[in-house]
Amino acid sequence: MEKVTNLKEKWTFLVNSLSKDFADGDELNLDGIIYLIGVQELGQGQRKFKKDEKVNLMHIAICKLLEPYGYYEFDFFDEDGWPHYKSLTELPSLKPGEQTVLMKEAIVNYFEAIDFFK
Repeated sequence: MEKVTNLKEKWTFLVNSLSKDFADGDELNLDGIIYLIGVQELGQGQRKFKKDEKVNLMHIAICKLLEPYGYYEFDFFDEDGWPHYKSLTELPSLKPGEQTVLMKEAIVNYFEAIDFFK
């Protein structure tokens, strides 16, 4: 694979790759990718999730993604194996576009940490 360098290029590559692998070619949106990260972080494999579990999966992913920024810290796994995080500092007040950029950057960083772009 050719070297992908900037955030926009990495984001496009990531969306295309994940969409191909997990969405039958339909383009995944930001929430879809966050959901996939939550499933990965839960580590219980592919299964059907209830509506409230899906919300919790997205929360797990957001905590994991924002942990390197100092907003959350892993706390413990509950008896069902679900990770729990504690809030360390309040999230800044960001405009919707700024929130999107922060999350895309955090997602790209998450995938960089697992050598996805190599």
